[in-house]
Amino acid sequence: MADFVDSTVKEIDGRLRELKEEVTRLEAARAALVGLKRGPGRPRGSGSTGRRPGRPRGRRGGNTRGNQALELVRNQPGITIPEIAEALSIEPNYLYRVLPKLVESGQVTRRDKGWYAADGASAE
Repeated sequence: MADFVDSTVKEIDGRLRELKEEVTRLEAARAALVGLKRGPGRPRGSGSTGRRPGRPRGRRGGNTRGNQALELVRNQPGITIPEIAEALSIEPNYLYRVLPKLVESGQVTRRDKGWYAADGASAE
């Protein structure tokens, strides 16, 4: 009798796990179709982010924007932040955080309003 109870409990637990996974999938599909409702007092736009759960928000890793900005500086010595932003199709304010990090690492320097590769070598 104890074996029957143990096996039945295990079967029920397994089925409950499957059902919970199915509920999660269905809720995600519904949210994608109709959007999540905002709670009272929450600002507009604070509902669904349109991203998968567990995925880092906006992070590519590997200093991608920094590397892209560095490549532009090497190819176009004296380039300005607004020009870099336009080339990368991003907002300039982001680059005001990225480029000082490249200065700290010794990869770029700033003269007047332009940015230059620190090693003096350009990709021309």
